[in-house]
Amino acid sequence: MEPCLAVRETMPVQITVLRGTNLKGSKAESLLNVRVEFNTAVLGDSPKLEQSAEQGVEFNFTCRFDCSEGLNTLDDLAHKPVILTLVEILPKEKKQKEEKTITLGQAVVDLLPLLQGQHTFTTTVTLHPAPGSPTETSMTEGSKVNVLCPSQPILEVAVSVPDALLSDAQLTDSNLFRVSVETAYSVPEVWSTTGPQFSYMACLQVPVSLEKEQLLFFPSGVLKPGGEREPVPRPKKWTSGLILAPGAQYIPASFIEEGPAEGEDGELSGPEYREFCAEAESTKKRVSWDTERRFFMDPASQACLVKRVSDCRYWPVEFMRAPLATTTKGKAAKGDEDVQISFHGVAYVDMAPLLYPGVKRIRGAYHILPFSEIDLYTKTKRQGSILKEYLRQASQTGRGTAPTAIGSSQFRGAPGKISKDDKGPKDNAKKLSIQPLVQKPQGSDSVVEFETIAPPNPEGQMYAEAGSYIVIEVALDKPLVRKRPPEELTKRVAELIPPRPAIPRRTAGAEKAVKDFHGQVASVAGLVLEQYQELFGGALAQGELPLDPSAQEERKAKLLGELNYSGKYFAFKEQLKHSVVRIVREKLLKTTTFPSQEELQAFLSQLYIFLVDQMHISLNKTLSVDVPETETQPFTDCAQLKHFAREAEVNEDYELAAMYYQERLARDRSNPDHWFDYGAFCLLISDHAKAEDCFHHAVAIDQRHLHSLLLCGVLAEMRGCFADAETFFESGTCVEPSSVLAWTMLGLYSEAQGNEIRAEMAFLEAAKWMKAEAGEGSVTQAVGEPLPSEGKSTQLQEGATVSEEGVPVTEREERDVEVEAESVVSEAEQTAAVSQPEPAVLKPCENAPCHNNTIYMEAAKFLLQANALQFAQRALAQDLLSPEGGTSCSYYLALARLHLQRRDFDSADQNLQEALHVNQENPDVWALIGHLHYMRRDFHEARECYRRNLDFVTDASEMHPVYLRLGTIYLQEDQFEKAKLTFLRACKNSPSCLSWLGLGTACYRLGELTEAEDALAEANILNNRNPEVWGYLSLVCLQTGRQLEAEQSYKYAVKLKLKSEALLQEIHALQQRVGFGNPAF
Repeated sequence: MEPCLAVRETMPVQITVLRGTNLKGSKAESLLNVRVEFNTAVLGDSPKLEQSAEQGVEFNFTCRFDCSEGLNTLDDLAHKPVILTLVEILPKEKKQKEEKTITLGQAVVDLLPLLQGQHTFTTTVTLHPAPGSPTETSMTEGSKVNVLCPSQPILEVAVSVPDALLSDAQLTDSNLFRVSVETAYSVPEVWSTTGPQFSYMACLQVPVSLEKEQLLFFPSGVLKPGGEREPVPRPKKWTSGLILAPGAQYIPASFIEEGPAEGEDGELSGPEYREFCAEAESTKKRVSWDTERRFFMDPASQACLVKRVSDCRYWPVEFMRAPLATTTKGKAAKGDEDVQISFHGVAYVDMAPLLYPGVKRIRGAYHILPFSEIDLYTKTKRQGSILKEYLRQASQTGRGTAPTAIGSSQFRGAPGKISKDDKGPKDNAKKLSIQPLVQKPQGSDSVVEFETIAPPNPEGQMYAEAGSYIVIEVALDKPLVRKRPPEELTKRVAELIPPRPAIPRRTAGAEKAVKDFHGQVASVAGLVLEQYQELFGGALAQGELPLDPSAQEERKAKLLGELNYSGKYFAFKEQLKHSVVRIVREKLLKTTTFPSQEELQAFLSQLYIFLVDQMHISLNKTLSVDVPETETQPFTDCAQLKHFAREAEVNEDYELAAMYYQERLARDRSNPDHWFDYGAFCLLISDHAKAEDCFHHAVAIDQRHLHSLLLCGVLAEMRGCFADAETFFESGTCVEPSSVLAWTMLGLYSEAQGNEIRAEMAFLEAAKWMKAEAGEGSVTQAVGEPLPSEGKSTQLQEGATVSEEGVPVTEREERDVEVEAESVVSEAEQTAAVSQPEPAVLKPCENAPCHNNTIYMEAAKFLLQANALQFAQRALAQDLLSPEGGTSCSYYLALARLHLQRRDFDSADQNLQEALHVNQENPDVWALIGHLHYMRRDFHEARECYRRNLDFVTDASEMHPVYLRLGTIYLQEDQFEKAKLTFLRACKNSPSCLSWLGLGTACYRLGELTEAEDALAEANILNNRNPEVWGYLSLVCLQTGRQLEAEQSYKYAVKLKLKSEALLQEIHALQQRVGFGNPAF
């Protein structure tokens, strides 16, 4: 391979064989020596020493080689070991001219620590017996996997360099690229382990630079019969073909480990392949390589790798089978241009995951397909088989089809001497450099025209028939694309939005001054009680203390005298003085001198009265049993305020909605959810600056608030601050790594920025977590209770009839609702205030229709609720293109919501019609069609859609606006009984001021004044600023003859600017008729 990173200078690498232990030859009088080899060169032989199994053999032999840019490069150190061969020199026999030697075994030393910053290290390696050696039978199972045993022969080796091969900067910027070809499973059944032997080969190309690629050849595949699984973990083999000892072929501390199938990146990672893979890996034939090739890469090589993967994500790995003993002479190969390959197959490895941020390893199973040049060009934009080109060059140089080294220098045309047998034509080096990308032929615009039709590949077709696949692993020491750690993202978010510490509740001003005075009074009272205990405690304990008034006065005088005599009285005065001064300044607001003595006396009297009252309050708290203070709770909580705000949004009363959101903030400004909801409302009214400020407030309060982080990213992208937007989206995935929404939002942003690799990674991560959530949900549903909709549907089946529209309804429906109305109104009569249940409006109901959502639909629903329409449109576009989504009912429904928010009624109508075409029984579709007609002021069509929606067994996800608008239409059409029943449903499901107002209006029109007043009182409790509520209360009071209450209600209605002229005229007419109610009379 071409040198990836030049060392700073030619650096000698010194290898010292220190000693050997448990070394035994075939004869006791034999001598031993060690031969050291590296990169096919013999570095030296140690002196011949006598063997000693008890004391060991002290070799202390040193040799060296130079590591430079041209020879023994850093890449050679990465993938080639130092080979130590132990040789036995037998004693000479009679008439023997030369010494006879026997190779006892081999050991290997991995030089990778030198590339990891070490400049010296010592290691102990196992000596593995060579085939046919006298010690082969004593080899233990542990020696096969480089596990040391006490009786094993070992060598102690020291490796050193004068200085580190890489500087700190080079070490930081460099990388190690590993390719492991493991095992091909379910190979064609015609392959047999008996009879003629074959060589099984695999090869692929890895880019060295922008102009050249390195061919990796894995020729040593071993065919194995089925019947048992491959052991896990199992060691990986060196790529060097010069190692004779079988046990020495394994790389120290490098193993094949099998992970969960869900974490694999190949083509057979889905659950549908698990049964087939389990059978293939246990019962069918396989070809095993278990070989790893390591590359040392500098920044330029890494940039080349990134560019190559970006240009073409699929890398072909070609396979073949060849007779083991077949060799082809260069002169006899006249048909070189048409080299035939037996069982020519190819697997396409998707390398794009290596460009995912933080990814350092991909491993998976890939289908082996019949080789086709047309398919090859379609997938990879390459032309021509690299395997065929290699065999063509091998036939010309006379090397045959079974190379002894992987990626040998002869093939890649590396500089250096070429042996006589390997000399070929002068232009061999040019031919051996296979270009990965080919230009389009002349006269062709888009499709490469092949001169000849590729011959059929019947042998390769057997791979597809057998379902063959191969397991390949590609790994890096450092990711190609750095992923920012959570700590860095947290720090960056904190820089953009500094966290706000929780503000403690502190009492200040007049209230604090009064509390301080209470504390001082309690303290002084305690000291006075202690003095009293000293004076009269003994008599009090013995019961000798008289309780008559004269005795009490005597004790009081004695106590005061003792306090004055001891000086405690003046100390107590000084203790109270500071708190009294604060009351004068903070509570009574007096900081200037008095102009006259009379004013001073009046102020002192006022002060004295106030201090005495506060003293009594403090003493009562101190000397009496603690009574818990009861705080008046507001009638509405924050959840109800949000419900009222969303209701105002639906009615397009944005001023009222803003008031509710601001009231939530006033109650609790430290809740990030309140800021997020207010920010979403600001997006609805297109106040982007204020919305971003709200989201920033939420993140400042809680740096892990996911929804606010995502919306901060959305608004940052809208402002063109793409770096900040990326920070927010990435931080969301770190805050909740299992969030489907966070990963989908990151994918949508990356897709918009043109980063398709990152978008793909994010979408795959989101899909993985959605599958995990779906799995948990299915288990929970299987073991849990039935859904609420099941019970409801069961109840509705009894006594059900069919309406004109063909929808089941119940005969007792209206009667049941009337009973409910009477019970609810009677409860309102008995209580002055109502305890409101938590509102369920504008949230998906438990019994809402379920759909198989995609990750994009989940994101679209969130974005539509947050009024981020631009991102919502992107999510819907991705949902339309995804195989799981498409033109589904949920897609058309979400798209219609998007168009409705943009007030594009025609497009919304078209989408809803498409949704109806997909699913006629979806209540959400009918509810949205009703809203569309209502917004177009087509009340007749809206009423029919709402009525059909109510007739469904399953409710829509948002029933509150359906009830309100249908009830309003009934009021307009003077169908007051139906209006009453409809508003009653709204009050029972999600009560609000408008639902009670509607119920009160319907009851008033029906002449049910008591029920009307109760409903209006409930509405007034929830919102006492609604002028229509006061107007109808005035009408009720006028009808019942209550003059004072009628006038007060009318004044509030006028003060709050009642806009309904019809209601005002009705009030004025009734006032004139009864003769009271208007203070202006």
